Amino acid sequence: MLRLGRREFDAHEPVIMAIVNRTPDSFYDQGATFRDEPALARVEQAVSEGAAIIDIGGVKAGPGEEVTAEEEARRTVGFVAEVRRRFPDVIISVDTWRHEVGEAVCEAGADLLNDAWGGVDPRLAEVAARYRVGLVCTHAGESEPRTRPHRIAYDDVMTDILRVTLGLAERAVALGVPRESVLIDPGHDFGKNTRHSLEATRRLGEMVSTGWPVLVSLSNKDFVGETLDKPVKERVVGTLATTAVSAWLGAQVYRVHEVAETRQVLDMVTSIAGHRPPAVARRGLA
Repeated sequence: MLRLGRREFDAHEPVIMAIVNRTPDSFYDQGATFRDEPALARVEQAVSEGAAIIDIGGVKAGPGEEVTAEEEARRTVGFVAEVRRRFPDVIISVDTWRHEVGEAVCEAGADLLNDAWGGVDPRLAEVAARYRVGLVCTHAGESEPRTRPHRIAYDDVMTDILRVTLGLAERAVALGVPRESVLIDPGHDFGKNTRHSLEATRRLGEMVSTGWPVLVSLSNKDFVGETLDKPVKERVVGTLATTAVSAWLGAQVYRVHEVAETRQVLDMVTSIAGHRPPAVARRGLA
């Protein structure tokens, strides 16, 4: 059972986390939701298309202009409060590695802290424990935030992913984060080259078999682009193919840009697996 905010999800229920970037320089939308009104419209659209979680980020993952903790909080805290007011039942996640920002967004109503940089600030888990909110524990290859991997190598990438994410998850629970609100994430592209990310996808079942719910952040990432030799705006098909494989292998939460398309993929895979009935069943019955 996965419990986040006011919601509970059983093990076979796929969950969509919609990305809302409060940044002027995000790699995919180039700042389309930096201002409040477009960002709130994006939240409304994502919820209507089937997203249960809204993931709000105030700093783009890649290199770029420095964003201080104060500026990150300015971009996210008030927005979290407004989303909480307008959408009381939606699960609000904030993509941050900084405990100061985590504290502020939890005060504003966040339900989940999405730590994409693998516990680089150990106090973030302490914040999650104090506020009894969820935590995403990610493998980032011990990379510094907002850096790209350079000649990174692993003896066995999945062994390292499991070592790091399970260690972070158990530490979080020991601190007081509710066990049913902790997720693990292989961290596609983070501290990895394309072959590492492909192998992590191929071996997702090893993460699922640990019993922790698995979150995957696949949407339009570089490993998809390099695999198919496609620019950012032409990676949707590759992303959805990877989503289908991940769903078949048992991942539960999907951090995405394209909510409606992802919903269809997840519904189809879940139905093939026998965990969801068809929406309608007329063929051969009349």
